[in-house]
Amino acid sequence: MSILLCFLCLLPVFLVSLSILSKRLKPSKWKLPPGPKTLPIIGNLHNLTGLPHTCFRNLSQKFGPVMLLHFGFVPVVVISSKEGAEEALKTQDLECCSRPETVATRMISYNFKDIGFAPYGEEWKALRKLVVMELLNTKKFQSFRYIREEENDLLIKKLTESALKKSPVNLKKTLFTLVASIVCRLAFGVNIHKCEFVDEDNVADLVNKFEMLVAGVAFTDFFPGVGWLVDRISGQNKTLNNVFSELDTFFQNVLDDHIKPGRQVSENPDVVDVMLDLMKKQEKDGESFKLTTDHLKGIISDIFLAGVNTSAVTLNWAMAELIRNPRVMKKVQDEIRTTLGDKKQRITEQDLSQVHYFKLVVKEIFRLHPAAPLLLPRETMSHVKIQGYDIPVKTQMMINIYSIARDPKLWTNPDEFNPDRFLDSSIDYRGLNFELLPFGSGRRICPGMTLGITTVELGLLNLLYFFDWVVPVGKNVKDINLEETGSIIISKKTTLELVPLVHH
Repeated sequence: MSILLCFLCLLPVFLVSLSILSKRLKPSKWKLPPGPKTLPIIGNLHNLTGLPHTCFRNLSQKFGPVMLLHFGFVPVVVISSKEGAEEALKTQDLECCSRPETVATRMISYNFKDIGFAPYGEEWKALRKLVVMELLNTKKFQSFRYIREEENDLLIKKLTESALKKSPVNLKKTLFTLVASIVCRLAFGVNIHKCEFVDEDNVADLVNKFEMLVAGVAFTDFFPGVGWLVDRISGQNKTLNNVFSELDTFFQNVLDDHIKPGRQVSENPDVVDVMLDLMKKQEKDGESFKLTTDHLKGIISDIFLAGVNTSAVTLNWAMAELIRNPRVMKKVQDEIRTTLGDKKQRITEQDLSQVHYFKLVVKEIFRLHPAAPLLLPRETMSHVKIQGYDIPVKTQMMINIYSIARDPKLWTNPDEFNPDRFLDSSIDYRGLNFELLPFGSGRRICPGMTLGITTVELGLLNLLYFFDWVVPVGKNVKDINLEETGSIIISKKTTLELVPLVHH
């Protein structure tokens, strides 16, 4: 009742604001993209049913591949075509590469002191350059190879124990632990198997809360200037603050662990060690751009969101598709075992370059199941034209890479899992082919792409080399569905349980 009363009191303000906004967005000579009819005040919020990427796909099939929606007073353009994506992410990339500022992203980026959510500008460019040069360079990537391989060895050991007992394995949990262990070790220096302040379950809970925070809906975001009152009355502000407080406590524990007296930095310093060292050097050198603790936490936050669940859900999707498609499973395992031989005691990253059909399987998983099917929203910094339509300044822009990757104009039987489609194809997923963009493209392409790809490939290669896989007794492959769930990151809704059988 209090929220309804608040809305009624604010109704005149809403209507005046809407009138002003509509005049600003619709100069008589502009050709705005088509879209569903808006309702007063709420715009198209009533059209948002189900998961956003599938909802937008359905709407775009009716209104076109460049579609205009209004979330309250906020204009949002959804692009669902290869051509539109190329214009937005390549031709007009500079004008379309900023980020919208929301209540939640301001929190988790520590007031936009990161590279994932910060608006485009000089500070963002300086921070990204530093991160790419110091944290994501080839030498640093290779220095963490032993961590990726060790954690996969540990995974194989645990799966072998399950195989000997013929017990089903919860792959969602198992694969999450694998990826979380890798990311926490190389980024934070935290071994979640024996850490004092966090364990596997804590990390899973934190990642879930992190995604909940990113997807958190605040009226302030949709109704600038007046929505804050609704957020305060409804308790949404308190909810977001409580979730952020838990995350910040974890990040602070990571920092405190690194700066405690007597701590020895290893020969291969983790990401936090490197950034702390850079902060010390900047104090001495007097550089114009200076890292702060908020920058450090912002980068940790980015790694936590982009580095853990994205790779884990991709691996889970891969196993779900393969167990449902025994022809492909046999073909890829035959290639792996013929190429690598039967006597390997462990898989290394050097093995990845030898298995070509396996690479096509991974590519098909990235096509069918992009972890973030809408990427992260962009915001225009000036008036641009996309596919002949006028896009005003400060318009949010979403690229529906899920819809593009299942476009029947681009793909034969697009909803079918078929790695063979890439046998004679040069299409790649590293941001240059706009029909396949799991990591985005342009200035905002995922900077951790190489780590993400390697984590998925190494994990999947281990699973397929050492084990055959069957469904538990009493279950049928047909029982495994592909229903989705999630918000920013989309995962398989039902738990995937399979029984590993030792092959070697």
